[in-house]
Amino acid sequence: MVQVKLIVTGDDFGYCPRRNQGIVDCFLAGAVSNVSLLVNGSAAADAAKLARRYNIPIGLHANLSEGSPVCEVLKTNSSLLNEDGFFHGKMGFRTALSKGLLNMSEVKQELKAQVELFHELTGHLPPHMDGHQHVHVLPEVRNVFAEVLEEYGIKYTRVPIEPGLHKCDWITPSLMDFYLGVEEDSLNTVEVFTSHGIRWPDIYIGLSTMGKNMSVSTICSAINAAVVEFTSKAPSPTHPTPRSRTVTIELMVHPGYPSIPPIGGCGEGPDDFSQSWERLHELQTLIKPELQSHYKSRNIQLCSFKDL
Repeated sequence: MVQVKLIVTGDDFGYCPRRNQGIVDCFLAGAVSNVSLLVNGSAAADAAKLARRYNIPIGLHANLSEGSPVCEVLKTNSSLLNEDGFFHGKMGFRTALSKGLLNMSEVKQELKAQVELFHELTGHLPPHMDGHQHVHVLPEVRNVFAEVLEEYGIKYTRVPIEPGLHKCDWITPSLMDFYLGVEEDSLNTVEVFTSHGIRWPDIYIGLSTMGKNMSVSTICSAINAAVVEFTSKAPSPTHPTPRSRTVTIELMVHPGYPSIPPIGGCGEGPDDFSQSWERLHELQTLIKPELQSHYKSRNIQLCSFKDL
């Protein structure tokens, strides 16, 4: 039987006290094994304290799209901000980028400021760093992101290319369009990240199992199908003998107790995503004993990026 090392990453740690508590509850229940911190989140300092208290493996969820920058000089006059003085938003960031309106030196400045603030809050550099709303794989941003990781010696990231995504007919067309855009950007990012010596797990899962689409069966099916596909691949220079090695997977999750306005967010209050019942649904699904039993029966060991 193939040995699987599974990193279950709780994203948006630091977003608000209720999201923090939900992620911690998942960690204590053995359902989440790693977290990704939003350093511009309203409860980031609290999140860092919780990670220290419970010894939760923690990395950086770099944010260029929601709320306010952490770099002081970019808070008033910057290409990264809209007319209201906040980041452009998930789609607004992509639009501004496609129009050539974003200054990449400012992107680099903000990413470095977030790494520095992470270090200040946690006492260490992040072992892994990914992007809120997948901004880190976008054109131009990917190059700057890779430079920052290499500069700080951050070895691991996330590349959101999900096996079998195209067959997931339960995903709404508008969301699927966004996901396929993320996939295309990710495929174009592989070479950039590789050239900077950055690594990521063999398999990524998390788009097909997000929110209301998360269930014990969707998680188990996604893992099983991805492992079968990965181990049946012909050997390649990067994966010489897949059948005889451990397969590493990152499962991206967003559990928590839903945010209650006005508390939370990254500077402009909590968004609909964080206030949604789907955050609680993810929490309740992840802690189900039958999911834990499935992991045990399939030789799936939960771990963090430090264990790779």
